[in-house]
Amino acid sequence: MNEKLNGIKVAILATDGFEQSELFEPKKALEEAGAEVSVVSLETGEITGWNEKNWGDSIAVDLTVAEANAADFDALQLPGGVFNPDKLRMNEKAVAFVKAFFEAGKPVAAICHAPWTLIEAGVVNGRTVTSWKSLQTDLENAGAKWVDQEVVVDNGLVTSRNPQDIPAFNKKMIEEFAEGVHRKQKTAAQ
Repeated sequence: MNEKLNGIKVAILATDGFEQSELFEPKKALEEAGAEVSVVSLETGEITGWNEKNWGDSIAVDLTVAEANAADFDALQLPGGVFNPDKLRMNEKAVAFVKAFFEAGKPVAAICHAPWTLIEAGVVNGRTVTSWKSLQTDLENAGAKWVDQEVVVDNGLVTSRNPQDIPAFNKKMIEEFAEGVHRKQKTAAQ
């Protein structure tokens, strides 16, 4: 087991309709790197993924967003899927949870449609990001510079386009999560 993330606590924020591969594969990679991973959602119980064209597998929720505190985590991962971020961005507590990671300068990784939640949190202005192509205009309208690349890193924010990008996404996510609070943010807070 790679121990690069030993002692690192990562929240995965998701709800029903998350893209299955975009939660399960990053979660596995994070755990293999030594991270302690908690699934945070809107309600207790289980959430069910979307697997290409049908409902997929479920995963247990560790904490509700009402119970979770961003201060208890070192990093945040946001899986995509169309339903998932659309529901999350309409929940004030979920949006506040996401925003708190940025305010603290903590690393965040978002893939596919997940940047919809970032837009709602007001954290993409001035950042270079990528996403599922259909979010390009939304991200640009929110002040982001959108690029069509496999993975993009901008001051602790890791973004990727789709499930095919997961290997590159996981690699960069683990690098950023291992680095921790971003130096630029850390210096500004001192």
